Amino acid sequence: MPKPLDARALAALAANPGCRRRALLDGAGIDKSVLATALGSPSGFGQSQFAFVRGNAFEARVKADGGAELLRLVYERVGGGPEAVPGAVATPDLAAVGPEGRAARTALALKEASEAGGWALLDHPMLALDVAGSVAFLEPDAVVVHPDGHWTVIEIKSFPMIDGSADAAKVGAAARQAAVYALALERVAERVAEQAAGTPAAPLATPPPPPLPRVRHRVLLVCPKDFSNLPTASVVDVRKQLSVTRRQLARLTRIEDIAAALPPGTTFDPERPAEELTAAVESVPAAYAPECLAACELAFHCRARAREEGAVTLLGRSVRGELGELTTVAGVLAAACEASGDRDELAELDDPTVHALRRAAVLRAEALGAEALGEVAGVCR
Repeated sequence: MPKPLDARALAALAANPGCRRRALLDGAGIDKSVLATALGSPSGFGQSQFAFVRGNAFEARVKADGGAELLRLVYERVGGGPEAVPGAVATPDLAAVGPEGRAARTALALKEASEAGGWALLDHPMLALDVAGSVAFLEPDAVVVHPDGHWTVIEIKSFPMIDGSADAAKVGAAARQAAVYALALERVAERVAEQAAGTPAAPLATPPPPPLPRVRHRVLLVCPKDFSNLPTASVVDVRKQLSVTRRQLARLTRIEDIAAALPPGTTFDPERPAEELTAAVESVPAAYAPECLAACELAFHCRARAREEGAVTLLGRSVRGELGELTTVAGVLAAACEASGDRDELAELDDPTVHALRRAAVLRAEALGAEALGEVAGVCR
């Protein structure tokens, strides 16, 4: 059964838009964990069962009693209207057939809640987002509609917030994930605005229409307080993550174009022989970086291939960007060989990167003495 795209996968894609391998596999709904195991490089990436159960239990506590505690945190941290009165908060039923039906029902509920002008809590709404020609259905923990017509994304995590702050890396990951939800929510807001613009003008005697909904770029992150199971919250500004996500997702190559470049008969069936499966995976270009280890199930496989090829991507994206057309460690060492007096085919290249490497080798040799110069010469030979 195809594995649907989720916000975590889209956030990882946005962080590495040049990886056609991940774009194709995620777009095709292929389970990369199963694929990595079949390739002989099982992944340690993913959430443990214990963390999954703990997260569900904490989310249930946050949303208990009709979301009274959650709405209190929203009012205290975000505002957007008078304090929510228990029992007066709309909690629309979002049940529908299939993800397309749920997405349509969510859009209608958001529109109706905005027109009503009160508080509304949407529990696990379904949002649709077009990504490289493929529709991804996303399910945030919650979305709150404020009386002023604004919409706020709620992200509930089970990692603790101690003395008002949480682990920076985990907050960053949550912010990138929430930015994907905010982007999908913006698409819904655009459609609601288009529908409102297409309606005929109301008579002058009627009250003015409610303000058009607008997605807040500050999401509410809800976590356990200190070492307890009591919820607390912090507002996270995701404008930067939203801008990056919007730009990077727009850069993704369309999945149809990637698939069209594959050899005929290519399949990623984990039941195929290992050699055939490896050839199929390698037929799709990848863009490995050390950051992939925390975001992709195929990272161990791609890292092993990068090591075999001596690719400079092993050193990180920043180093890879500085080296320009030099894509291998061997090429980088060869580029510095002129510092030892050796001449090779790279000596004639008018490449600023090559000149910078040679200059760096000379400066290092001057700083460390003749021994360092002999070391460089030995490597080049």
